[in-house]
Amino acid sequence: MIKDHLNVAAKIETLPRRHDFFIGIDSDGCVFDAMEIKHRQCFGPAFIHHFGLQSASRCAEEVWEFVNLYSRDRGCNRFFAVQKALRLIGERSEIAARGLTVVGIPALDAWLKGAGPLSNPALEAKVKATNNAGLARVLAWSKDVNQRVVALGNGMPPFPMVRESLEKIRTQADVMVVSQASAEALAREWQEHQLDRLVNFIAGQEVGTKTAQIQRATSDRYAPEKILMIGDAPGDWQAARDNHALFFPIVPGKEAASWQRFFETGSERFFSGTFAGEYQQALLEEFGAALPETAPWQK
Repeated sequence: MIKDHLNVAAKIETLPRRHDFFIGIDSDGCVFDAMEIKHRQCFGPAFIHHFGLQSASRCAEEVWEFVNLYSRDRGCNRFFAVQKALRLIGERSEIAARGLTVVGIPALDAWLKGAGPLSNPALEAKVKATNNAGLARVLAWSKDVNQRVVALGNGMPPFPMVRESLEKIRTQADVMVVSQASAEALAREWQEHQLDRLVNFIAGQEVGTKTAQIQRATSDRYAPEKILMIGDAPGDWQAARDNHALFFPIVPGKEAASWQRFFETGSERFFSGTFAGEYQQALLEEFGAALPETAPWQK
């Protein structure tokens, strides 16, 4: 597992540099209209099942969807999502009223602080090494999620203007998928819609964080002002900032309009060197307003 991770990381670091510009693009919720259906039909139901929340399912659904779809944590790694959701559920009065006690998983907290990739293979190795029951439950949930996603089937399309945008930018930029989804799911979805031919590489959670993926692909190869991350979540924005790169947001709920704007003006400004400053700041303010930090039940 570690060897495979290092091999993929090394491949990213040696990708051919064909252009002076680099663009990283997130996948679920950014390129594909798949994020809501996956969380509502796969991630959320599996979370309720594996963590014994059936008697408070409505509350658990609300928390899960807030964390993963409607908050500043949108798009975070699935294991961080479990950690955050358990904490928020444990704080809700409805849980105690139903006779439930929801607590965090200390072993998960410790694992998330580590330096390795946050993936199923990495967690499976940790479970085998420690035989920790809490981690085993998280692993069972994660594997169940993958099975549910496969069972969900294909047919989740890219947003309007994604294909046109990819075809446009690939003539001037090296383009890489930067995602925390599994490599298997990413390959299946990008190949299904024949978008894989429009990017140089598809990186998933097995390679590391989005920050690490961008760093490995761009360090000492592209000027910061010629690196752009496109994403729909604050984690994408943070990955761009960590690499001193620019960021174009796909605003949740306004995905089609965001891609139209990128095709018409965002890409042009990036390539012409007029993206930074007032233009990017206006985009960021709209993006930040769409994803609150405080949940409705906390107000």
